[in-house]
Amino acid sequence: MKVSGFTFCRDAVRFDYPIVESIRSILPIVDEYVVNVGKCDDGTLELVRSIGDPKIRIVESVWDDSLIREGRVFGAQQDIALAHCSGDWAFCLQADEVVHEDDLPTIRAAMERYLDQSHVVGLIFRMWHFKGDYWSLDPWMYRKATRIVRTRVGVRSATDGCDFVAVGSSTMLKATPDARLIPARIFHYGWVKDARVLEAKLQFQISRHDGEHLSSEQIAEQATLRARYPQYDILREFRGTHPGVMHERVNRAARLRTRSNRWFNWKFYREIFAHGFKG
Repeated sequence: MKVSGFTFCRDAVRFDYPIVESIRSILPIVDEYVVNVGKCDDGTLELVRSIGDPKIRIVESVWDDSLIREGRVFGAQQDIALAHCSGDWAFCLQADEVVHEDDLPTIRAAMERYLDQSHVVGLIFRMWHFKGDYWSLDPWMYRKATRIVRTRVGVRSATDGCDFVAVGSSTMLKATPDARLIPARIFHYGWVKDARVLEAKLQFQISRHDGEHLSSEQIAEQATLRARYPQYDILREFRGTHPGVMHERVNRAARLRTRSNRWFNWKFYREIFAHGFKG
């Protein structure tokens, strides 16, 4: 069994993505790691090169910034990396996602288990979304995502790269019988940033999702609001351990602000009423 890791990134330094930690987190269980680096001037390419692992294969690309609808540019760039994977399985970790070392044996075993079951084309992970700091989980964000796919069977990224679909289908693999949920986690750190950095990142992302129908002023307004973490007071407290590759970042970080017990916060019950209790 050969396993490829793959990802795409641009402006990883400017937007403070933990791309190095992300790549390193699954290097022990992949045979190659394809990194599609978009052209930029913040040192992202040099940062990826600095990892210095022979498994890493860098592909350079130029993003089509005219794609400003539904996050299409992200799916397109993810597919460029996927197309260069030569393994039986391709393990996608986006630039702000990290895997815990405790889960690596389970992930490897799952790929071996389903290798000869050709009807299984994707493996689904539980998503843990950190918001504001490393001690706060948002249980209302999407809870599962396909992150390992079989190669050479007509699988491509969903429009914005958040999951995968079979060619000719619009249904995400995680919602089909062609994928299997495995007992492993993705630690998503995309919302753990300095507010100014997060606001700049959100402006870029929103412009690539909704740039056709939102003005620059509306995009800036949405980014500013989200960067204030309006749900912080009702987030779930995280008491577990982070992946080892993240310890340096976690050790130098601080909590965003003081948070009272959410069970005594009326906003928590409002969220439950609107979206259900998610944890």
